[in-house]
Amino acid sequence: MSPTVTTAHEAPDTAGEPMALHSRFMLRVAGLPADTVVALRAPEVADWAARTAAEEDRLVALGARLSDPLSAAVGATEDAALRRRLLALRRQVFNNRLPGDVDAARVLASGLAGTTGADLAAWLEARVRWEELRTEGDTVLAAGLARTRTALRALARDDRLRRGLLLASPTLEERLDAFADPTVPLPAKRARKMERSLLSYLYRTACKTSPFSTLTGVALGEFESSGADAPCETRVGDDWKGHPRLNVVVLTRLAELVAADPQRRADLPVALASGWTLDEDRVRYVQRAVTAGDDSAPISFDAAQDRLFFLRRQGALDGMLTLLRNQGGALRHGDLARWLADTTGAGEEEAGHYLTALRDLGILQLPSLATGVHSPDPLRAFQRSLRALERPWADALAARLDGPADALTRYPEADVPTRRALLAALRTDLLALQAELDAERPTLPQTLVYEDVSAGTTSADLTEWAALAAAPLRSIGRILPAFDVALSQRLTLKGFFLARFGRGGRCEDLLRLVHDFHEDIFRQYLQFSATKDDFLPDGSHAPEENWLGMPEITAVDRARAALTARVRAGWAALPHGAEEFVLDDATVDEAAAALAGAAPAFQPQSHFLQLARREGDPLAVLNNSFGGLCFPFTRFTHCFDEDGGPELTAALREELRGVLPPGAVFAEITAGAATTNLNLHGRLTDYEIVCPGEHSTAPEDARLHLDDLHAVHDAETDRLILRSRRLDREVVPLYLGYLVPMVLPEIPRTLLLFSPTARSVLDVWRGVPTGPDEAGVTHRPRVRHHSLVLQRRSWTVADGGLPLRTPGTADADWYLAWHRWRTRHGLPDRVFATVHQDAADGEGGGWFGGSKPQYVDFDSPLSLAALEGLLTGGPTRTVFEEMLPGEDELHVTSPRGRHVAELAIEMLPAPAARPEEDGTR
Repeated sequence: MSPTVTTAHEAPDTAGEPMALHSRFMLRVAGLPADTVVALRAPEVADWAARTAAEEDRLVALGARLSDPLSAAVGATEDAALRRRLLALRRQVFNNRLPGDVDAARVLASGLAGTTGADLAAWLEARVRWEELRTEGDTVLAAGLARTRTALRALARDDRLRRGLLLASPTLEERLDAFADPTVPLPAKRARKMERSLLSYLYRTACKTSPFSTLTGVALGEFESSGADAPCETRVGDDWKGHPRLNVVVLTRLAELVAADPQRRADLPVALASGWTLDEDRVRYVQRAVTAGDDSAPISFDAAQDRLFFLRRQGALDGMLTLLRNQGGALRHGDLARWLADTTGAGEEEAGHYLTALRDLGILQLPSLATGVHSPDPLRAFQRSLRALERPWADALAARLDGPADALTRYPEADVPTRRALLAALRTDLLALQAELDAERPTLPQTLVYEDVSAGTTSADLTEWAALAAAPLRSIGRILPAFDVALSQRLTLKGFFLARFGRGGRCEDLLRLVHDFHEDIFRQYLQFSATKDDFLPDGSHAPEENWLGMPEITAVDRARAALTARVRAGWAALPHGAEEFVLDDATVDEAAAALAGAAPAFQPQSHFLQLARREGDPLAVLNNSFGGLCFPFTRFTHCFDEDGGPELTAALREELRGVLPPGAVFAEITAGAATTNLNLHGRLTDYEIVCPGEHSTAPEDARLHLDDLHAVHDAETDRLILRSRRLDREVVPLYLGYLVPMVLPEIPRTLLLFSPTARSVLDVWRGVPTGPDEAGVTHRPRVRHHSLVLQRRSWTVADGGLPLRTPGTADADWYLAWHRWRTRHGLPDRVFATVHQDAADGEGGGWFGGSKPQYVDFDSPLSLAALEGLLTGGPTRTVFEEMLPGEDELHVTSPRGRHVAELAIEMLPAPAARPEEDGTR
């Protein structure tokens, strides 16, 4: 695939439409083919259960038919002994018990007149067969469990699975050799626990698409017109390449240890918090306080908080500000301490205390060892920063990190045992290094290395995807802003601005605007929104808080209500047991019309989709939707920027220029140094907004400091926008990291209210009454808009509604109960289950948290046992969703077979013509 710039492809019959399917996509492909899990099924057990259940149903029907005739026969018999025998037999039929003397019962049946005797004889034969089937069940199930456990042990040796487990669950991976060896005895309890854990990861690797090491790889794709009569398959190779990087938290901790040592700290460049200004007799700046994350958690990051802060100008501080401003970042901490001591006559110790206080207050910073979000290799960048200090200790520390750097370089090509050894050596080296830097208790994060794995490049059939996805996504995209959690916040900011500055108003002091907005309204708004109930008594959306009387917020409420009302009406008219509910054009049109004027004019969208290739009715299934640009790609740019690769960062950067709104530039909001590897990505925009307290690595002329920006209300378009004085352009902020914006510091999070960043969750069933409850189970049909599936079929099970194993239950009876439960409620053979813990007060709607969806295979007793392992933590509600696409509907192949896969695509505004002199580079 060429690294050249690509353009957006229009879907068929969409001339003049503003949104188009972009030609580039990111494919997320499961590490193992879907048929890997076939070996874990026991079809003979499922067949036995089906035959046994059918025979039992036949027995019940025969018994019901015999009830009255046998009662009549008992009443018509004058022989007391015969009457007793008939009465006993009638009770046995009623209770479905096999008579002790079957031959005698057959003789008794043969003596009954009419069809009663024949029906009784048929019941006896069916009851004998059912007893035989029940006896057979234990043998069949034991054999099936033995065979599938052997298959699971064999799969435990799979190299791709093991590579992923080394990072996802190193403790489990370390024990798998013993688990896979049938000659190594393991305690039964430990073996079953390992069995469930391994099964969970195996299902994740074969049936889900969440990128993590080799469990799920990523491939860079383009839509292409194949010209073939039938859609072409999307193919990926088998030569996957790992791109490991050290957890950036490790580098943060090393930098903290360096800064904690007075001698090393003296050699570090010192800088004032960016964005500081003089405000009469005070210094105004933004204090950024950082709270360290929990290093023991699998995923953790340091959280930062902003607040506007003032320091009174004094002689020493005033002189220091002048000195540091004139030095331009060339001054070191030790030089500053000596200057302070010489200037004030204080001792070195007192000067050191004063500088420590300024660092604690956040006006003074040591930024040279911070990890930038655009660093493709944070560890090597950290070494370069150390060597740039030109101090012996820094050179020694940088050299000391050559070992860990070399381990990461060797890691991608290493086999599993070597990788295990490299990780162990890496942890040992880094702990020793912390001890050498005088750490009291050396600690490292649980996840020491992050690895993204590239599966090369690929293509998909443009005609197929344009027909199935583009048009319905364009249609449904009109109402997605109504379900964006940030839209009402954007509108509240607009209302605050209009109240303060009026229509067409302008605010020159953007930092003051952000501060006043939070102090006067937004902080209380967020607190109130977080504690209020989002649901009305009927389950529908509660109105958004509209403290400033914004008509656009009213429009959001109106759009949601319009959708709910039409879905309720359609649901009431839907036949019982229907598998699909169609969200028609009229419904979407009405909701879109109600939203008109509130939706952003510029709303690029990313969608995560799966294709279900089914004969005569192919479907695209929508998993997630996001607003913004480049979200499918940013986290993985480093995988496709290496020599000989597609140079993804450069291509994306050029493509972004092609979708700029007229007269605007894109500027990235980084939110400071990287606190998690999920935020690392290439530099994709020509400009970068540098918030107060942040230090940028972008070229100086690409930096847009906050004091260069001002907010303006464009009365003609009724938009609140940012503009740059230097560029004389509108500035559209973009956030390209993977942390959710709500955890970002206050200033960058507020600036994103000027951006197209969004997260829309469309729950069609919200506020729509559930169907009838059948034994604790309610069912929702699939929801589709044309060929786009918005929600899969689902079954919600209240606590106590599942046929969980009880003490003393035989294995065969346990599995048979699950089979009966599944067929009674119409669940397919393969589903995903999400287990929610109920609130302690037991009130409806009080769910908190919940596990990730777990694959469940009803043809596998092992899978059902693993599911029950998730249901032991107290009262739960379980939601089952159909597996869509199914195993026979997949379109992605590799030399290993067919894979579950997900495409992350973009729907972008059509490229706009822009003046040559628009200031972009």
